[in-house]
Amino acid sequence: MTEQRIKWVCDYCTYENWPSAIKCTMCRAQRSRGPIITEEPYKLSSDLDPSLEWGSPRTESGSSLLICPDSSARPRVRSTNMVEIANKWSCQICTYLNWPRAIRCTQCLCQRPRTTSPTESPQTSCSNAGCRSTLHSPIDTCEEYNDRNRLNTHQPHWTCTACTYQNWPSISKCVVCDHPKPNNLETTEQAEWRGICSGGQGQTRRSPPTLTREDSVKMDFQRIELAAGAMSSNEDQEVDFKKLKQIRNRMKKTDWLFLNACAGVVEGDLAAVEAYKSSGGDIARQLTADEVQLLNRSSAFDAGYTLVHLSIRFQRQDMLAILLTEVSQQAAKCIPSMVCPELTEQIRREIAASLHQRKGDFACYFLSDLVTFTLPADIEDLPPAVQEKLFDEVLDRDVQKELEEESPVINWSLELGTRLDSRLYALWNRTAGDCLLDSVLQATWGIYDKDSVLRKTLHDSLHDCSHWFYTRWKEWESWYSQSFGLHFSLREEQWQEDWAFILSLASQPGASLEQTHIFVLAHILRRPIIVYGVKYYKSFRGETLGYTRFQGVYLPLLWEQSFCWKSPIALGYTRGHFSALVAMENDGYDNRGAGANLNTDDDVNVTFLPLVDSERKLLHVHFLSAQENGNEEQQEKLLREWLDCCVTEGGVLVAMQKSSRRRNHPLVTQMVEKWLDRYRQIRPCASLSDGEEEEDEDE
Repeated sequence: MTEQRIKWVCDYCTYENWPSAIKCTMCRAQRSRGPIITEEPYKLSSDLDPSLEWGSPRTESGSSLLICPDSSARPRVRSTNMVEIANKWSCQICTYLNWPRAIRCTQCLCQRPRTTSPTESPQTSCSNAGCRSTLHSPIDTCEEYNDRNRLNTHQPHWTCTACTYQNWPSISKCVVCDHPKPNNLETTEQAEWRGICSGGQGQTRRSPPTLTREDSVKMDFQRIELAAGAMSSNEDQEVDFKKLKQIRNRMKKTDWLFLNACAGVVEGDLAAVEAYKSSGGDIARQLTADEVQLLNRSSAFDAGYTLVHLSIRFQRQDMLAILLTEVSQQAAKCIPSMVCPELTEQIRREIAASLHQRKGDFACYFLSDLVTFTLPADIEDLPPAVQEKLFDEVLDRDVQKELEEESPVINWSLELGTRLDSRLYALWNRTAGDCLLDSVLQATWGIYDKDSVLRKTLHDSLHDCSHWFYTRWKEWESWYSQSFGLHFSLREEQWQEDWAFILSLASQPGASLEQTHIFVLAHILRRPIIVYGVKYYKSFRGETLGYTRFQGVYLPLLWEQSFCWKSPIALGYTRGHFSALVAMENDGYDNRGAGANLNTDDDVNVTFLPLVDSERKLLHVHFLSAQENGNEEQQEKLLREWLDCCVTEGGVLVAMQKSSRRRNHPLVTQMVEKWLDRYRQIRPCASLSDGEEEEDEDE
């Protein structure tokens, strides 16, 4: 009897072993001199230690309880309320364990079943062998839960097709989402249950149905609503639970997508925002008080907030780009990299092979090849209808319109656009957090950064040359804040925290990037980057949300000038989105850039990129040191050192972007030719339709 009443507890898995066991029966760990759990009645404190301090735990009769010093072991102590815990009643609908005093289920408000009270006389249960009495013995609570779970696993449930909740067979609607029970499940599950009882011969279990994205969205928010309702433990909160259930019943598919998008903004789930916008959801929709109550996060959501407000509040720049950029639905997009996937993969491998790391203190990665993407001049040989179709599929019309008309950032000079044939075109780009990296590769190689090769190179360059870039960034940010009248100074710890955040953005695929990352990309390309962007963030209503700081010139100032190329690339920035700005090849170069001797041959394509805005103000040069930063004359001198500059007849300071037709990468040339052949094939059809229209007009 002594061996049955005294056990020792394993220090590793807390399993209770018999005293004769040398090793733990569960995990085979060596027995230690740990605490011993005894089931003997606890003695009074006076019998154990007469000097027991006041305040020790005592029972109602005045005896103190000996608590085991090992917190991982469960003491076999049954207080006065443990009997009440053991007598909890299980709800027939949701199997929730309720307190004995509860009349309704706390979880689903179902009526308590009429069963015999634990305080009444013993019940009798009959079996095939006969009848025997069942007494309410004091069983351990944890063991009682385990026994109930074992029984529940063998009960025939039916799975809801909407939220995958397993309901009892007598329930006609799902307890969680009120989805009706399918008619074919009754006979099927009964057959499965009979197969289990008979040994399972010839029966197979069906896997749960596959959920669509909309069903999973609805399931998530029904669980949010149910979790909020589960918090109601009294009659006052039961009223709120009923109200939430009424709100939930009124919800439609679009409403669930909107709530999921709101939660996605807070949690950083970009797919939820894209799903709502692709479904045709209204970006200007505002959260109502009922929806805020359903989301049950008052610290994050407020009535009247839109997805744009939430994105600004939680600083989700990548989501702002999706919400504030309208997707053109006029034509399906078709860029050269989509038409030639095999050549695109070869180009990606070529880019990875051309990346090298500089030896020395400034161990930054760089590209060994100079490649500039331009639209072929053969586009002008296509019929007008085919040209229009081509531009619809390869260009971003919304970005082009915003940069040209709403705020004149590009193509504002008739001299550059007409006489010098230096018109810039905004290529269509993915609306994801990698739009900056994609636009850089589009402006050079004509492809996307699909494999995150450029992002990894950006991350490695920032970490390996962190001291160099950190010094430039800190000095530039200090000057920038003082130039706007923000006279404040940060502690070194704060500077380090901000810099650590910039480093973390470079390593996260899909994370939005900042000005510092453009500065590093200029060093990786070994060539200047000119960003033509809007000055202000604007909402869909035209409201000004904030000031942008991307427009300007980014020079590879940490390299030697002899190690870099002077031919820049151009990027466009509109409302949190980057696009590659490319030119079209031209044939003649007579009388171009009057007043300057260009000395160009017929093989070189020259595009003149303005270094001033429409108001003839010099573009800002980013990340200059205290010695380099001065007035406009000093900055113009610096630009002439790093770029091939000239002044047109109209007095516009421009940088020359030179690209050689024969020296361009052959893989890029093949990709563009195959892409253009796709439109050359539809040329006869377009000509035939034009001829038929002319005949109809003659008749």
